Amino acid sequence: MEDYNKIIESLGVRFIKAKNLVLQQPFTVRNYYDVGNNLILLHKGSISYGDEEQTVEEGELLFIPGGRNTRVRYGAGDGKVISNDDLITNKEKFFKNNSDLDLIGDAEESHSFVSFEAKVFDSVNFFSSLDVPAFLISGNNKLANLVIKVVEESMQDLPGKERLINIYTENIVVEVVRHILRNRMFVEQLATNSTYFKDPRLIDLFNYIKENLGGDLSNKVLSNVANVSEDYVGQYFKMLTGINPQDYIEYQRMERAVFLLRTTKKSIREIGKEVGYKDTAYFCRRFKMMFGIPAGKMRRRESAMNI
Repeated sequence: MEDYNKIIESLGVRFIKAKNLVLQQPFTVRNYYDVGNNLILLHKGSISYGDEEQTVEEGELLFIPGGRNTRVRYGAGDGKVISNDDLITNKEKFFKNNSDLDLIGDAEESHSFVSFEAKVFDSVNFFSSLDVPAFLISGNNKLANLVIKVVEESMQDLPGKERLINIYTENIVVEVVRHILRNRMFVEQLATNSTYFKDPRLIDLFNYIKENLGGDLSNKVLSNVANVSEDYVGQYFKMLTGINPQDYIEYQRMERAVFLLRTTKKSIREIGKEVGYKDTAYFCRRFKMMFGIPAGKMRRRESAMNI
């Protein structure tokens, strides 16, 4: 348990957004995807997920780890099957954003969600590193209430709003981790993580990559950081993390690009260069391959409805 406490203590949590949404029409997203982790609380209506369409009951929570493609169905009966790209482009056709505090939990076909980051040493996406699918959380009133509190705070302009949202979001992360431990989920992955997150050379690599996303991150450079041979550094990194360093670097670069698209007005060319891509066309191809949508649409997604 001490190792798990160390992991929890090392987590850097960042709130991304929270909303209460009302369904406009039933539909299925065949490849729902987001960089952030999403915790969805179903108030009323119907949601199912996965290829076997496991049902989420009212009052239950669906956790979708960041970076994980998941099939999600909203509403009962027949509906359109769309791509994640379609959802991002036409969200207003499928969801109405509720801004009435009195309707949270009462509106028909509605759910609340909180989106957040949880990174070990502010570098590695913790839930993504477990490489686990979406899962259901039942009978956890504390977690459900935390989701509602975050949504309520995000809908109001009150003193201390940001501070409370950050506190509640950190509580959410701890409760999700506790749920995983309590139910002995993903035991092997957690044991592996608790081992490699203690390796100082790997921590040095994580930190160096984070601070130099726009620079040279070849295996030769990484080998000097970790003080191992160039031929061995790739094997060493993959042995501890389950992923080769260049794939990890590309994911970190693209995740940073998403953050810049969401929070700045920099051009796509500037963003690509800032995260290490001198060729804008290549950056755009890799971005679409990873997220399923063009970089420009990712930006419009945030500016159109902000949901």
